[in-house]
Amino acid sequence: MRRPRLFIISVGGAETGMPPEELGAALGSVVLPATVPAFAAIADVDSFALLHVPSASLSPAHLVDVAQRIEDALSTGCDGAVVIHGADTIEESAFILDLLIGRENPVVVAAMCCGGNGLAARQAARLAVAVAVAAAPEARGLGTMVVAKDEIHAARFAQLSHVRQGAAFVSPLAGPIGLIVEGRPRFWARVSRLPCFPAYDGPPRQVALLRWTMGDDGRWLRSLPMLGYAGAVIEGMGEGNVPMEAMRPLGELAARMPVVLASRSTTGLVVARGRPRADLDLLRLGLIPAGWLSGLKARLLLGVALRGGTGHAAAAAAFAHYQ
Repeated sequence: MRRPRLFIISVGGAETGMPPEELGAALGSVVLPATVPAFAAIADVDSFALLHVPSASLSPAHLVDVAQRIEDALSTGCDGAVVIHGADTIEESAFILDLLIGRENPVVVAAMCCGGNGLAARQAARLAVAVAVAAAPEARGLGTMVVAKDEIHAARFAQLSHVRQGAAFVSPLAGPIGLIVEGRPRFWARVSRLPCFPAYDGPPRQVALLRWTMGDDGRWLRSLPMLGYAGAVIEGMGEGNVPMEAMRPLGELAARMPVVLASRSTTGLVVARGRPRADLDLLRLGLIPAGWLSGLKARLLLGVALRGGTGHAAAAAAFAHYQ
């Protein structure tokens, strides 16, 4: 029986305190420890180092490049992919990859650092876990996943919850979909794949993400079109509520660009439904409900949906799958 062949790509996860001369582009092979038993026992590995930067310095354009390289690797026979990534922006990066890679092959994003001299023993152990998930036949069809602390999370739900003593993730709306037990991934839930977008259509458009706070009067709304944003995501209070005086300027903004309404709550849901007072319903003014997506992920989906410059209809169609 043929062993799985995996593609491992590193975007660094470098620490922010590293000297500038040690950061930047790192095109070449990832230095992988030959002594990790899981590599030899589970899969053949092709590795590539794309970047060596802190994850806070990554951009959506970088992840589009990652998605394209993974697509190329899968098209040449790789069975799955693992992305070495720092913790800070992993929930955004994993969701971009989930939007852009529509194949059945599993893609696993693992929170760790990969320095210029390769992986430390602890990091190598984390990578071995990610390799086991990406090589598992049961992982096919689950899209992009985040693996941290022996938990497996679907990219669309994963949120960073703790940054000390190793990154920890939660999936507030769904919980983890699996767990690593004695080195073997075990899945107890499956998520259905949602429509994906082409990886080769360029980076997402620029979208503003704004959180509404008590006492905010929204004076910044009128400036967004002039700043070059293609759309905006508004994180409202509770189920997406804003002060009454903000209704009119938000409706005016929605007439000029696609505006998505999300909740600033961790498990907030903003869906289209009847409300007792139509004068307080932003969705009737043209805002698009984010459904169960967080503001961070809604911003990325809107930016990807607007790459063709198709406006409100394309944005509404993209978010219809998340209601």
